[in-house]
Amino acid sequence: MRARKTDLGEPMTEQDLPTQEKPVKSPCVSICALNEEDICVGCFRTGMEISRWGGSSNEERRRVLALAVERSKKSNPFL
Repeated sequence: MRARKTDLGEPMTEQDLPTQEKPVKSPCVSICALNEEDICVGCFRTGMEISRWGGSSNEERRRVLALAVERSKKSNPFL
């Protein structure tokens, strides 16, 4: 087996390997109940957002988190 090389023909080091971003963590707080508007009273995500979380990119997860924060502020202005 041959060692991988950089574009310059030098042996690859750990710094040459692409870094993979860690998945954005779920905001779930284990209070799973959807209100009449289909919003979880624990994490403020919609039922659809919760069900799609596992297959979502980090970019999409960050967007969902931002929406959840806005919903939480509407629900409780003291947060």
